[in-house]
Amino acid sequence: MGWKYWKVVLRYGHVGKRNEISVARYLVTQSFYTPVLVMDQAANMPGVKHNGVTSIKEITRNEFTAGKRLEQENFYLQKMKALHNEKPA
Repeated sequence: MGWKYWKVVLRYGHVGKRNEISVARYLVTQSFYTPVLVMDQAANMPGVKHNGVTSIKEITRNEFTAGKRLEQENFYLQKMKALHNEKPA
C-alpha cells in the first residue's frame, strides 16, 4: 500500500467577521485518496470553519516532512492544540 502527501490550506478563526487566519496543514493519506476525500477529511478537523478549505495540493514526501516541521513552529497551531488537549472528553 502506498501513501500520498498533501498540503491543505485551511481557514481558522471568525471567518464571517473577517478575523481569520489561513494555515497550511500537511496530511498523509492512503494512495487511493482523491482531493475530494482529502477536502472532506480536512474540513472536519477541529477549528476549521465552514467552507474553510482554501486549497489542496499533492506534494512529495520531502515537502511533507519540511511542512510538518513548519507546523510544529506555528504559534497558532501550538495554541489551538494546547487548548484542544485541555478540554475533557
